[in-house]
Amino acid sequence: MDDELRTRIETEAEKHALFNALKHDSDADVGAIMGSLMGENPDFREHGGEVPGIAGKVVAQVNQLDAEGRRARLEELDAELVEELDAEDEEDDQVLPDLPNAEEYDEIRMRCAPNPNGPWHIGHGRMPAVIGTYKDLYDGEMLVRFDDTDPETKRPDMDAYDAILEDIDYLGFEPDEVIKASDRLEIYYDHARDLIEKGGAYTCSCSGEEFSNLKNDAKACPHRDKDAETTLAEFEDMIEGEYSSGEMVLRVKTDIEHKNPALRDWVAFRIIDTPHPRPEAADYRCWPMLDFQSGVDDHLTGMTHIIRGIDLQDSAKRQQFVYDYFDWEYPETIHWGHVQVDEYDVKMSTSTIKELIEKGELDGWDDPRAPTLQSVRRRGIRGEAIREAMVGLGTSTSNVDLAMSTIYANNRELVDDDAPRFFFVRDSAEQSSAGDRTSSGNGVEYPLIGDYPEAAEPPVHPDHEDRGTRHIPAGEAVRIEADDIPDHGERVWLKGLGCFEHTRDALQYTGDDISAVRDEGVDVIHWVPAEGTVPVRMRTMDGDVEGVAEPDFAETDVDDIVQFERVGFARVDSVARDSEEDAETVTYFAHE
Repeated sequence: MDDELRTRIETEAEKHALFNALKHDSDADVGAIMGSLMGENPDFREHGGEVPGIAGKVVAQVNQLDAEGRRARLEELDAELVEELDAEDEEDDQVLPDLPNAEEYDEIRMRCAPNPNGPWHIGHGRMPAVIGTYKDLYDGEMLVRFDDTDPETKRPDMDAYDAILEDIDYLGFEPDEVIKASDRLEIYYDHARDLIEKGGAYTCSCSGEEFSNLKNDAKACPHRDKDAETTLAEFEDMIEGEYSSGEMVLRVKTDIEHKNPALRDWVAFRIIDTPHPRPEAADYRCWPMLDFQSGVDDHLTGMTHIIRGIDLQDSAKRQQFVYDYFDWEYPETIHWGHVQVDEYDVKMSTSTIKELIEKGELDGWDDPRAPTLQSVRRRGIRGEAIREAMVGLGTSTSNVDLAMSTIYANNRELVDDDAPRFFFVRDSAEQSSAGDRTSSGNGVEYPLIGDYPEAAEPPVHPDHEDRGTRHIPAGEAVRIEADDIPDHGERVWLKGLGCFEHTRDALQYTGDDISAVRDEGVDVIHWVPAEGTVPVRMRTMDGDVEGVAEPDFAETDVDDIVQFERVGFARVDSVARDSEEDAETVTYFAHE
């Protein structure tokens, strides 16, 4: 990394740290600024391993300033950020922009319209997070409509309906109404009949290639001018299953010379021979295309505002033709860019994740390596942390990057105060050559010598003395992580016990004078006794980590959120009790 880039990183980190500290009226936090720092400076990402260290030093300097000094320094670096802070204070911390023309409606109604072809990945969480927040801001209503009218290419997953509703609940919202488009086929048929009678649709038996050539040449299909009676009869035959897939479609009449060929006489209904997986819809073969189904439903369910991807701008234009035929008023529409989430090796795609699960490369939708809401929920990340991060992205038309570090920072604030602390020594089998002792598979074991304390009594939580202490007996030997082994003759501070010098065969107690840490820089490390520990498997995004935790960890329960000191936060997924021989407690790593 050259000096110019390092200086840029330091300057940008300082601005973000100052802004973060002033906004929250507290010390800045490295994790809290990493998302915005990397998101606004994409060229920093290739140096992702070095940036946190550089930013950490800057944050430490910022935290030495008082509020007045921080504000003065930020004014010097970027006066516009100070103005932004002042504006946020005036807006009562409302992150989302006002809905357009909201004052013209008696009640705001918005919809979340998932395709239930699988459980949600993290990016899917943006829609309910934002719509649910608007619902709260305007005291409005949120509809969940399952757009499940494609039983073939985006075939519904029967488990996904409930899984998606569970994800919405996890994010902190309850829909006011839930409907399934596959229950509403007769409604769509009735509106198609009305459209035909208005002269707004016709049946077409051209092949896809034939119609594409005509459309691209701005030439009318030879079926375009057939009378309504013929079209109605052929449409009824489509409904009755008289045609096979590809033989007949129903098209909406638009402008055959429209400057955008994608809007010319688009398909409203087609035949799909594959039965729908829902028994209630399995007998249907004539299915509406999403633009027709969604357009009709948005009107009938009283949607006032729609949020959709910028890539779906043509959908609004197609649907406008239908709205014009029926003399309906189109809802207010907001288009936003896509959200990309960092940190995962697996592509954030429902079909990709499903394929990896089927191949056995992922254990399921809640595998910690899967970029899904089920996965982060199992890891102990609260829905509120994701909701706040998603809402913070706003509704920009530009594609946006969401750093998982932002979600982690949000979650840390939510769980830190309640999470009890424990020591957990990770398996160091691959690192056993780092010390004199061979690895037991659960850290490196060292005898203790000298007049050391019989046990450590560290606090359950360092900020809450009233919660008491943990009892960790030292015994005759301890296990520590291979990376923590000091060189011969060097010292370490075993947290809660005191200072020990590494001899050839053991750790020799040298006393409890804390100045060894404060003034001489002796490292403080965690440890566990050699006996009486709790076997733990910690599942992470990089694979499973085995190790042992201190004895008191045996008292934890499923769903407890804990902090393994110097390791990170984790959720207890299953608990091994004394009656379970060779069993291990399983945890899911959340974040540092």
